[in-house]
Amino acid sequence: MGATAGAIWGRTEQQDFRGRVRGALLGAAVGDALGAPVDGMSLEQIREAHGPEGLVDLAVGPGGRGAITHHTQLTLFTVDGLIRAQVRRDTGAWHPPTDLHRAYLRWAVTQRDWGPDERRAEDGWLAREEWLYARRAPARACLLGLGDDTMGTLQVPKNPGEAGPEAAARSAPFGLLVGWDPQLVLQLAIECAAQTHGHPIAYFSAGAYAVIVHALARGETLDAAVQRSLALLAPRPEQQPVADALQRALGTVRQGMPTPARIEELAGAGTAEGVLAVAVYCALVGEDVRHGLCLAVNHGGPSGAAGTLTGGLLGALHGETAIPPAWLAELEGRPTMLLLADDFAMEMTQGAALHGPSGSSPGWLARYPRA
Repeated sequence: MGATAGAIWGRTEQQDFRGRVRGALLGAAVGDALGAPVDGMSLEQIREAHGPEGLVDLAVGPGGRGAITHHTQLTLFTVDGLIRAQVRRDTGAWHPPTDLHRAYLRWAVTQRDWGPDERRAEDGWLAREEWLYARRAPARACLLGLGDDTMGTLQVPKNPGEAGPEAAARSAPFGLLVGWDPQLVLQLAIECAAQTHGHPIAYFSAGAYAVIVHALARGETLDAAVQRSLALLAPRPEQQPVADALQRALGTVRQGMPTPARIEELAGAGTAEGVLAVAVYCALVGEDVRHGLCLAVNHGGPSGAAGTLTGGLLGALHGETAIPPAWLAELEGRPTMLLLADDFAMEMTQGAALHGPSGSSPGWLARYPRA
């Protein structure tokens, strides 16, 4: 697998990339916080609770107004794992799925323990963020898949019958590896999804989503990003349901104004490929980030996952400044997300100046230990 090459990064490119990284993480988190309070409610129930237009603003969810769920928690640990993989490469160890699995196990600890254990220096800084030690309706597949130290693989996946959208919902960070070949991004996202969601629909949806984010982060249009994803999926066995769902999303765009009925039809049973289709559709037809996210959560399906996936796409496409500032002002954990996003951008663009054979920053290795 490749690493980001430092030579391609001028100052303007670095600033644009950082804006897209922030946009993807904050957008996904805002979509998660917006959709969580109405997750699993019918459209009628949403309108009864929030008015005839449905949900158009942040509402009080299980953790309060603006609170995120396990979708965002796991997305943050995905970023942490990717940085740690780059840092560990100095040791000659280079197997990113293992580093991601370790990161996901650190998340699993936050779902069991009351708070961080300061004695575990190898945890790094993210696992010591006390606000992350909150159970926010974690999917059973995530808890079971990470319930022991055995890593699921494509050959022996965890939860082989699980086709839910949760693995895709944590996969935007893979797409931010803009210096990687998109085929490698696809493969890494698929392998890491299989650690909790072993059904091909789930892990191919995660891979397809990562490839779309990857193209957006490199400045391509959303339509071109979806086409690239379809082309990379095509040779893979068992990917057809995901490809069909993406094609349905593109076709639905041409059918007229967006309606909740069209979105519910795309969502289907709420499995990963349907929620991915909803995200692509809402990102394509949304007039802006706010409109696209409101479309994504106002339907009788997994609104939290749909909001997360849609927000990641729109954030990577437009950058952080396109996200409604009033929503960002109330978003739980925003300081942590900004710090992590900036660390990721710095690692990917200037990693050689932070660690390597000739010397390393002690502060960086304390934040992202090689252990």
